[in-house]
Amino acid sequence: MNEFEKDPQSKNNDVVDSIKGFGFSLVFFLLIFFIGVTISVIGS
Repeated sequence: MNEFEKDPQSKNNDVVDSIKGFGFSLVFFLLIFFIGVTISVIGS
């Protein structure tokens, strides 16, 4: 057995980290998108 599998640094679930990463990137994308839409609406 791999020695690193016996004592992992973080014992939390990987699914939770994946959901956090997906959520943060989605929020960031939506923020940039709505800023662009706002600038486009104001400019027209």
